[in-house]
Amino acid sequence: MQNNTAHKIIIIGGGASGLELATHLGRKLGKKGNAEITLIDATSTHIWKPLLHEVAAGTIDEAEEIEYLAQAHRNHFRFRLGRMEGLNRETKEVLVSPTLNDQGEELIPRRVFIYDTLVIAIGSVSNTFHIKGVDEHFLFLDTTSQAFKFQKQLVESYIKSHATKSSQQPLSIAIVGAGATGVELSAELHEVTDLLAVYGLEESSNVTLTIIEAADRLLPALPTNLAIATQQQLIKLGIDLKLGRRVVEITKEAILTHDGEVIEAQMKVWAAGIKAPDWLGHLDGLNTNSINQLIVDKTLKTNDNDIFAMGDCAACVWDGHDENVPPRAQAAHQQASVLSKTLVNRLKGVAPVEFVYYDYGSLVSLGKYTTVGNLMGNLMGSVSIGGFIAKIVYLSLYKMHQIAIHGHFRTFMLTLSNLFRRTTHAKIKMH
Repeated sequence: MQNNTAHKIIIIGGGASGLELATHLGRKLGKKGNAEITLIDATSTHIWKPLLHEVAAGTIDEAEEIEYLAQAHRNHFRFRLGRMEGLNRETKEVLVSPTLNDQGEELIPRRVFIYDTLVIAIGSVSNTFHIKGVDEHFLFLDTTSQAFKFQKQLVESYIKSHATKSSQQPLSIAIVGAGATGVELSAELHEVTDLLAVYGLEESSNVTLTIIEAADRLLPALPTNLAIATQQQLIKLGIDLKLGRRVVEITKEAILTHDGEVIEAQMKVWAAGIKAPDWLGHLDGLNTNSINQLIVDKTLKTNDNDIFAMGDCAACVWDGHDENVPPRAQAAHQQASVLSKTLVNRLKGVAPVEFVYYDYGSLVSLGKYTTVGNLMGNLMGSVSIGGFIAKIVYLSLYKMHQIAIHGHFRTFMLTLSNLFRRTTHAKIKMH
């Protein structure tokens, strides 16, 4: 039975940080009836965002999807499907827009949710930098639905190429942005073409992959030596790297760079830069920065005492650095853990916990080919790693997320189940 007097905590966004926080608070407060925890998200399922490039390539196991309703039931919080569209800080109301089906029919009407404490964790979207033609002609990988859309178009293109034997006109895919997403996606797509050729779609190997980057090197988050090693691996795979090329305009057929080069591509993916959604910049007086991120203090609180923000949509100063905490999965995980303690303390009248970001390094996976990165610690400083060890560390980051959501036993059983599934299922999704 719903307790109308319980403290109402609303979490907007079921990404890495939002789902972890809802799960922690549900177990800690919701189970005992000390608070009413509600998670609101525009989609019904969750996939860890760093895996979206695998969703786009079709190489991820569908079992990795988490149903919010089932997760809420098991962990004593409520899930409501919807997209936040506004906020009334005076009345403490969150405005949620109507939910429509694919035909435009209204499934759920516009609603209002009352909160005592509000947490905004809606993540980020691609920053197109107002370049002409990007929105019209590019695919994005900001959400699961966008990744599935890309994967569907990819499969259809492969099938069409096989059916028409159009080997004289290879499928061309261009990725703008040589950060982790762009680099990892290119490696996954290369692996997919090899797998499809093995499965009998020989023409699938006739694909050209191009990465376009404005900077003179890829992977700015990694040390130069690791970036160069990754660059050499991509060149070895036959991926065309166009570095130092700033995109200035997009047409239906091609990408135009600042130096006049015209790069033709049938499929175009944008993976260059992030920002928070534009509507955050006009959210009833909450302070934001130039890329719409909510400005928060060391406790992740906004300029409203009852509203917190975390993850990619929050701008939090990184102590000892002239920049904000980077938008990484490890930061979201750490913020969820700290904010969980703060909100428990809040109900007890105890002071909030300050967030301190610990950078454990960066890792980039090139699918089956290799994994590279650097680990950081107080005792060893920065250590470059690669190969099998780097792959194990990379996988451990996802396992930490799963443990936070499912616990140790369920995560172990899921891992075991997935290993067995892979012996009977195709390595790539073909539908």
